Amino acid sequence: MNGAAVMLEFEPDWIVAIGGGSPIDAAKAMWIKYEYPECTFEDMCKVFGIPELRKKAHFCAVSSTSGTATEVTAFSIITDYEKGIKFPIADFEITPDVAIVDPELAETMPKKLVAHTGMDAMTHAVEAYVSTANCDYTDPLAIHAIEMIENDLVASYNGDMAARDRMHNAQCLAGMAFSNALLGIVHSMAHKTGAIFQDFGAHIIHGAANAMYLPKVVAFNAKDETAKKRYGVIADYMGIAAKDASDDEKVAALIAYLRKMNDDLNIPHCIKNYGADSYPCEQGFVPEEVFLERVHDIAVNALADACTGSNPRQPSVEEMEKLLKCCYYDTEVDF
Repeated sequence: MNGAAVMLEFEPDWIVAIGGGSPIDAAKAMWIKYEYPECTFEDMCKVFGIPELRKKAHFCAVSSTSGTATEVTAFSIITDYEKGIKFPIADFEITPDVAIVDPELAETMPKKLVAHTGMDAMTHAVEAYVSTANCDYTDPLAIHAIEMIENDLVASYNGDMAARDRMHNAQCLAGMAFSNALLGIVHSMAHKTGAIFQDFGAHIIHGAANAMYLPKVVAFNAKDETAKKRYGVIADYMGIAAKDASDDEKVAALIAYLRKMNDDLNIPHCIKNYGADSYPCEQGFVPEEVFLERVHDIAVNALADACTGSNPRQPSVEEMEKLLKCCYYDTEVDF
């Protein structure tokens, strides 16, 4: 709101956003408010309900991290800290006019940021491929991004700058895929758990949340036959299962691979360990009793998230609660 107020003072005809997902997403929201000062945040959150932009300004995004791909997407994620909820703004109107994807800008990322943004990109690609809105134009982008991330993310994390350069391209491809194919409940859960525990000093970084939840959601979605086959195709392209393996075996191989990737990137497998002694970080940790007290409301909010509708298997509130508990305790998904 403050940024939009300043824009109204000097009336730019171009908005240039430089940085990672948060600053670029903030600039997108400022852009809406600049063009339509009467538009409320609640108005912005109406999915594909933003009025026509570019009456006052065009938008250029310059990404410095390799994960969100917000420089090419129709999304902006804004946190309401009073409610403890991350809200996705979704509309093709906020897709930038110009994206500058310069790998050199990503070379100074700290290791933890490499890990978190990289797993955000992997989640984008996997969710886009199994989304109910996937199509012939998004599938190649998603699959190629997955192959690149498989080959380059861990190496980038360990300091290989050539791999880090390729990851900057991979995350952009994943963004092009999901901006058109949409996402699923990994992101719904990440949006609704990221800031809900911040009153305990526990802010679950978005990429880390995706990394922890993705293997659980793969197991949940694989109960749907179409999704199971598409996860199998991902495993085939990654070369992580035998050619004659069953779809169930391919899904198991994909889950195992994603968990191993989390290990290689020093990301915990569950919320309970996030911020605990096994994963020391500045974001605090989530006490079990607080999680259990809030899990029902988190489930309800996650189901209402803009990303839920394109998930291949639609969970009930009860199933979402169970899935969230699996993500807290790192237990098997058997429902």
